[in-house]
Amino acid sequence: MINKLISKIKATNAPIVVGLDPMMKFVPEHIQKRAFRDCGETLEGAAEAIWQYNKEIVDNIYDIVPAVKPQIAMYEQFGIPGLMAFKKTIDYCKAKDLVVIGDIKRGDIGSTSEAYAAGHLGKVKVGSKSCYGFDEDFVTVNPYLGSDGVNPFIKVCKEEKKGIFVLVKTSNPSSGEFQDRAIADAQGRPLYEIVGEKVAQWGEEHMGDAYSYIGAVVGATYPEMGRILRKIMPKSYILVPGYGAQGGKGKDLAHFFNEDGLGAIINSSRGIIAAYQQEKYASFGAERFGEASRAAVEDMRDDIAEALDNR
Repeated sequence: MINKLISKIKATNAPIVVGLDPMMKFVPEHIQKRAFRDCGETLEGAAEAIWQYNKEIVDNIYDIVPAVKPQIAMYEQFGIPGLMAFKKTIDYCKAKDLVVIGDIKRGDIGSTSEAYAAGHLGKVKVGSKSCYGFDEDFVTVNPYLGSDGVNPFIKVCKEEKKGIFVLVKTSNPSSGEFQDRAIADAQGRPLYEIVGEKVAQWGEEHMGDAYSYIGAVVGATYPEMGRILRKIMPKSYILVPGYGAQGGKGKDLAHFFNEDGLGAIINSSRGIIAAYQQEKYASFGAERFGEASRAAVEDMRDDIAEALDNR
């Protein structure tokens, strides 16, 4: 799957993943009204609204980006109907030949991670049959419990030719409370560097053609740390959140890429899916929110390309 992701990045010339993180405040009123008319002001109605919202965005961007990243919490908040919309979104995106990165941030003791890995990337045994659960192509994994929590995902990735992105240095403001802490037995180096080294080690044993299918999450909001981690993990793809709404710009991102112009994929969520609410794209209006999302992708693509050309 890492080979497919890279192939689609080259074909679209867009190292971009669109975060499908629907919140009701992003969903245009006409979508909500239609869903509530059909399903009531219920969890089912909310799930229908976010599904229709996702579908229109995907219909407008699937041919110009390689991947999408649905964040599962935005669906879980609507209970079982929300999870059904999550699965529906995954299936629709895969039917459009998009690579799907499930932003689930799972990681637990061995048996629990085995269940998470089976449910999201692999198959589960049901009587005499094996069935896929959510069936994403990649998922995000929290490494805090160590190899016990990560190895079950790696095992399933090897079986299914899929991949993971391990949290190394996240984009949120308080990430440094733990991730930047110096480790005494590592010559005072920060924890995120040690995690990055472990990702590189895992990755060496699970390679695609040029890059590993064990990648890392490193936030765009910490460019200097990203520069260090790029050197530590030369063969790991880096998923970079924090572009746009969280402050990251193309000029901050060039060092996340290797000299071959590959090695990173930049995430934008509300900056794309709620573009119509921004002044820059307000002329599209709520009725053409999908077209506004496409315009935001095109602008993001140009911004990144300019940064890479000027590095």
